[in-house]
Amino acid sequence: MKKRLALVLWLCCACLGGCWDRVEINDVALVTAVAMDFVSDRAVELSVQVFVPRSLSGGDGGANEAMTLIRSAEGVNIADAMSKVQLKIPRKVFWGHCKVYIYGQELARHGLEEYIDYYARHPEPRNRAFMYVSKGKASELLKIMPPLERYSAEVVRKLSELEVGLAVTLLDLQKMFANPTNAAALPMIDMMKPPKKERPQATNPYLFGTAVFKNGKMIGALSDRTTQGVLWLRDEVSSTTVTIKIKDERGFVSLNPIREKTKLTPLIENGKWKMLVDIETEGDIVQNGTKLTLNTPEQIARAEEGMREDIQTRIRLALSQVQKEFKADIVNFGREFHRKYPKEFAAVRENWDQVFSELEVETKIKAFIRRPGLISVPGGLPEAEVQTN
Repeated sequence: MKKRLALVLWLCCACLGGCWDRVEINDVALVTAVAMDFVSDRAVELSVQVFVPRSLSGGDGGANEAMTLIRSAEGVNIADAMSKVQLKIPRKVFWGHCKVYIYGQELARHGLEEYIDYYARHPEPRNRAFMYVSKGKASELLKIMPPLERYSAEVVRKLSELEVGLAVTLLDLQKMFANPTNAAALPMIDMMKPPKKERPQATNPYLFGTAVFKNGKMIGALSDRTTQGVLWLRDEVSSTTVTIKIKDERGFVSLNPIREKTKLTPLIENGKWKMLVDIETEGDIVQNGTKLTLNTPEQIARAEEGMREDIQTRIRLALSQVQKEFKADIVNFGREFHRKYPKEFAAVRENWDQVFSELEVETKIKAFIRRPGLISVPGGLPEAEVQTN
């Protein structure tokens, strides 16, 4: 009996993994951001931003010590370049904390499909990490020392989490490249002009538009205003301000949409392809630069009409570029047709760019103003000049 018990205990001990393959935190280099730049048709430059733990406690350099360090290397692909970067870092590189991946614009124009596989295949990179295209060289954005956040990756990540523009994760980008429409979009970032010439790196990165891709290659860019139209069509408007002009009135009125819903309804009638776009939004007035009180049904109706016209203008601007100029379906029309008309879509799949550029888009916008704010008359305006009707 004792021998059997000893045998069972031995077998149990043999099955325990223990800590033989442990990696101490002091032996790990935490990557906070990654930048990739084009070198040649056979080489890419990989730059990693690594967090410096001792900077939190002052280190040897005190309060002025950098929070991160940058290491770069060239290779025929990301895996090759990464193996060379590891030679320059005395700790094991760990990708699990990296939430920011930046592609240089030149690399984006040559194509990104080849550079997605490494992050999708490797077990450490996060699928929820945010992806960007930089206006210039991507590695330069890693060197920024922002005055508000600890390092540049924090600034970029928080901008995406605020949803003030297009936000695309690694998982989103994989789905876009696998989409039969062969179109994708990534937010673009650039550096603000530094306030002091002697400190060129003491500045902030910022979002300034959208990079449009077809077949994995960047073919153009959209402005901030056009991007807002794309967000309305994609049902991704979260944090924005709509500034409108009320007909026959001087000044502007600004509103914050608090709820928004976009519904896409594809139709094929008599061989004609058509997309119905129904948008319903509710907003609050945050600034009134007119002489109207905006607290009567008539005045509210005029403001709601201005809001509808502004959204319509943004959508038309977006469709003019993505549908007519780029012929790139980044507004997910193809996905909706594929769901409702799978056989018909399969028949035009190879020619979807042309079908997308020619299909009719009909928009119906319902805009409602729910709250005019804490005051009933324009602030700072003499009562005699206020229009109550």
